[in-house]
Amino acid sequence: MPHVLLDADGVMQQVCGGWRATMSRLLGDGAEEFHGALHDLEVATLVGSGDFPAALAAALAARDLDVPVDELYAALWLAIDVAPDSVALVRSLRAAGHGVHLGTNQHAERASYMKKELGYDDLFDTCFYSCDLGLAKPDAAFFAKVAESLGVATSDVVFVDDSATNVRGALAAGMPALQWTIDDGPAAIRSLLAAHDVRLAP
Repeated sequence: MPHVLLDADGVMQQVCGGWRATMSRLLGDGAEEFHGALHDLEVATLVGSGDFPAALAAALAARDLDVPVDELYAALWLAIDVAPDSVALVRSLRAAGHGVHLGTNQHAERASYMKKELGYDDLFDTCFYSCDLGLAKPDAAFFAKVAESLGVATSDVVFVDDSATNVRGALAAGMPALQWTIDDGPAAIRSLLAAHDVRLAP
């Protein structure tokens, strides 16, 4: 019976109020340029190196953006809305006998918040955070490491992510992968999973 590996942002959860809308509200005209710089700010911390909030504060200061870093960080990284339908999906998959796991790119500070506040350690069989693995999606090595940790072949894990880039990374590792987001609705993910012989409990 295949295991299922689910992404966090876009699949299990969303930023309250929406990422871009929140950023625009807090940063105004500087939001678009700052959004473009975030990848470079976060890339090292996603694999466990560096302090993301400190890098965020430095980036705000360098752009003369007068927003308290704690306020921005809380609004964009800690204000998390967990989707009830996605939680129900996980529970149904586990009830049907599948191993169900979280596979997500996160820096250490946000991963710690998710572990303590969102209850994912109890919801999932295993949680794989990029900052703990030292590997991040879409690197094929991330998916290989997950499968190795589970003691199965990559072909025995079905991966679900909202990012086409991450889906391609999983496929490159030999892991069946599906692109889906919360906005697509629960019926769509049930259909996609069924095509890979992943059945839910009645």
